[in-house]
Amino acid sequence: MGNDAFLRAVRLNREKVTSFKDYPFSIPAISHLERLEFAPGLTVIIGENGVGKSTLIEAIAVKWGFNPEGGTKNYRFSTDDTHSELKDYIVLEKSVRRPTDGFFLRAESFYTFASEVDRLEQENPGHLSWYGGKSFHQQSHGEAFLALLKNRLRGHGLYIFDEPEAALSPKRQLSVLVLIHQLLEQKSQCIIATHSPIIMGYPGALIYEINGEGISKVEYEETDHYRVTRNFLNGRERMLGYLFSDEPDESPEPG
Repeated sequence: MGNDAFLRAVRLNREKVTSFKDYPFSIPAISHLERLEFAPGLTVIIGENGVGKSTLIEAIAVKWGFNPEGGTKNYRFSTDDTHSELKDYIVLEKSVRRPTDGFFLRAESFYTFASEVDRLEQENPGHLSWYGGKSFHQQSHGEAFLALLKNRLRGHGLYIFDEPEAALSPKRQLSVLVLIHQLLEQKSQCIIATHSPIIMGYPGALIYEINGEGISKVEYEETDHYRVTRNFLNGRERMLGYLFSDEPDESPEPG
């Protein structure tokens, strides 16, 4: 695995870190990071809120040369310089194979990215044609996401997505699976941080789960995302009855 990936792996230069008690090195995704190998096709990174998925994804994207708030390597806009210093402590292991396209899609800052696209359209009429010809601000959030994925991504590229499902209905998430499949058929590499059991269900995806104990490879059916969703759909009334009982101590086991 990894021989024909554009990005083979990321590793943390742990000797350079002065303290693992300080942010961002204190969060699980970083404190447990040694070397994380990526698939030539799709790698999915999952975990609960706060484990550091977005921090890790951002550092990888910025180290590769993407704008921290999203876009291609050519985008240099910035609202608030809030990205972490982690990029200075990681090493990217690249292959000799080079992508001809690339994009960092970050749901959290998509509004800012859309505004930058509009600004560039005013400066250089025709810029919007890269994204389907219609301002993202004139579309719903979900429509804008899909317009970007359908129109801008050319294939044979490295694509890094941070929670692309954020604005998408389950049906639209299925559309994203189709688009991911098309990109992979075009010899692309995708690295995605997600909570979506639909997106992480892509056949053959390499899935890493981050928790307080480390980073580990998991099978799709072993993820809490899959098991909780399955149990809810198969026993909705039972699970809701438990959740709404007078003294629920914790969420039901996903078993």
